Amino acid sequence: MTLNVGLSKKIGLPDYGSVGASCSVQVELDAQLLRDDLDGFHAQVRKAYTACRQAVQDELSRHQTNGISPQPIANNDAPAGRTGRHSGNGHSTTSNGNASHTASSKQLDYITQLARQIRGLGVRRVETLAQRMFGKPLAGLNSLDASGLIDMLKSVKSGDVDINDLLEDAAPRSPR
Repeated sequence: MTLNVGLSKKIGLPDYGSVGASCSVQVELDAQLLRDDLDGFHAQVRKAYTACRQAVQDELSRHQTNGISPQPIANNDAPAGRTGRHSGNGHSTTSNGNASHTASSKQLDYITQLARQIRGLGVRRVETLAQRMFGKPLAGLNSLDASGLIDMLKSVKSGDVDINDLLEDAAPRSPR
């Protein structure tokens, strides 16, 4: 059995530019996992997806540390080069017609709850993690961003991802 996992992310840059990164992983798995060990199968999927997500984030971070920094977007939802309109009802609509919902209070509360349960994270560091993963503060996340952060925090809580690896590049570096 072959498992294919892919992830792509793009961030806006000044002057309507953008930089993106994508990762695709193909893994051979024993077909018996689906019949005999569904939890094991899901663990393998999570590991492959987490590896892709980290590779994409590392690549985008590398571009940011090389002097390229994301262009702040007025509503933090519209991709670079597209005009965002905020409707005032918790939704933002881009000029291509895609709607993004702001993160719900339940999502934000759950993120805070998970952050408190993870040793070495807490509420302050989850803000750093949100900034690192999405280029915006927790309060600026849309529902899709919040869902991704929740998934990541669940992976950390279950031990599939090390929180120190996620925050390592976010910490200020001392001169060498």
